[in-house]
Amino acid sequence: MENRNRSSPCSATPKLMQTIGFSLINDDLLQNILSRLPATSFASAASVSKAWNAACSRILSRPKLSSAISLNPLPLVALQEVFDKVMSEPIRPHFAIASVGPGFEFKDVLQFMVKKLGSTTPIILSSVKGILGRDAVTHEFGEVKWISDTAEEVPVNTGIVLTVGFLPGLKVDAIPLLRKRKVPQGSMMDKFVMDIKNYTSSVSGSTSPPAIIMIGDGSVDVKPILEKLDYAMSMETIIVGAERGQFVYRSSDASRNVSTNQKHSPVAVALVFARYGNIVHGIANIEFHFALSNGVSAIGPRLKAASVRMQDSLPVTWLTARREGQQEILDGQQMLEDIDDEMENNMDYVDLYIGVTRRRNCSVGSDKPRLTTTLALHGVEGGDSEYLYVDGVGIRTGDYFRFYHPDPKTALSSTKNVSSTLRNLKLEWDCLNKKEAFGGFIFACIGRGESFFGDPNVDSSPFLENLPGIPVAGIFCSGEIGRGCTSLTANGEEEQASARCHLHAYSTVYLVMSYAPSEH
Repeated sequence: MENRNRSSPCSATPKLMQTIGFSLINDDLLQNILSRLPATSFASAASVSKAWNAACSRILSRPKLSSAISLNPLPLVALQEVFDKVMSEPIRPHFAIASVGPGFEFKDVLQFMVKKLGSTTPIILSSVKGILGRDAVTHEFGEVKWISDTAEEVPVNTGIVLTVGFLPGLKVDAIPLLRKRKVPQGSMMDKFVMDIKNYTSSVSGSTSPPAIIMIGDGSVDVKPILEKLDYAMSMETIIVGAERGQFVYRSSDASRNVSTNQKHSPVAVALVFARYGNIVHGIANIEFHFALSNGVSAIGPRLKAASVRMQDSLPVTWLTARREGQQEILDGQQMLEDIDDEMENNMDYVDLYIGVTRRRNCSVGSDKPRLTTTLALHGVEGGDSEYLYVDGVGIRTGDYFRFYHPDPKTALSSTKNVSSTLRNLKLEWDCLNKKEAFGGFIFACIGRGESFFGDPNVDSSPFLENLPGIPVAGIFCSGEIGRGCTSLTANGEEEQASARCHLHAYSTVYLVMSYAPSEH
């Protein structure tokens, strides 16, 4: 009897519940009480009895995203703050994403998350340049970078954003891209794409998932990976994420949990959202919506690569070019002088890119190659009397390109377009009572933020203005991944009418998650 008296209500037997009056609680009151429990107590309550389990299932019949940030200077305290916040309400973790700044030890954070969430919960943990979200303690929304935007501000040195999701009707897992010694890069990429297709097919019967969140470590060129994914996936598959960020992960499939060693190492990881084949009555029908705020504008004439050289030891391309329709070959110095004139001698104060239109045959495995057209942005490293130097590889003689530069006016205008379209979409959802947004993600370029726009929280404004109550998690990163073709706006560059761009610069990528009850 003493042992029973010391038991918590959530771990007591149904018989004991009757002795203390729980049998008198009606279903509505019981559900109200259980809905106020934190996640860990809620999980215990679900095992008390069939009635309690049924009540818990009703509470979690809809999808849920829970997210929080902490800027506490003590990493372990910050980690505990965000975990306590995201788990303060009922939720069954189907996946977790954490992004951290300087001062956090990956090993400690991952160990903490595995212990709290279980070894079968897919987890991705990455280092980032800044975070966006609602504070776990103050509940205020903020966009924070690890460097200050102005000289008057005190720099923020570290922080963490944690997101946990419950997505009934979907299965989620982390699938790595492994780099192996003596294995061609093309074969590695093909296997990565096939792993995603096979996983999705095993869940839904379809080889294309509705959404993928992808993180790379910057040691491999993400552009050809995205081109292969674009080739292999249906147009409805949304892919978002960050090109460069150190990461660790845990998959629910233990065979995928490969650590770095001399033979192989993970160089990218995809969190894949696969839909179950048959949606039954009462299970959520989750949809993903993509939007992009473009932040660069084209400048100068269209050029054609005349000669191209690549450095074996560095991912850098040297090139010369001709103006479209002309025969004169331009070196790097001539091209940069022309752009400087176009920008009224302000070129030294901005980053420059070239957007290369690439027409390539693409295939995965033994598939028949198909011609694809993409727009690939390459950062300009410099130029001299011989060549223009740009980062990355994959440019060929005969490829057309234009110069691009960061443009706050373009970025602000396209952000307002995203906000307007989201507002109209929400009005449509509300009027027809068909859908409800329940969460979102933001991937913003580190070059944006308050220093770029002159005002705070611009990158988050589409969510804050139209969906202020839903959980939103975001990061500032380098190389924003964004591939999608759904109901929200995308960027309107002329080149992208025929050439699709999947890896962006000075952009903000938005992923909105909505819910609709099953009609079956």
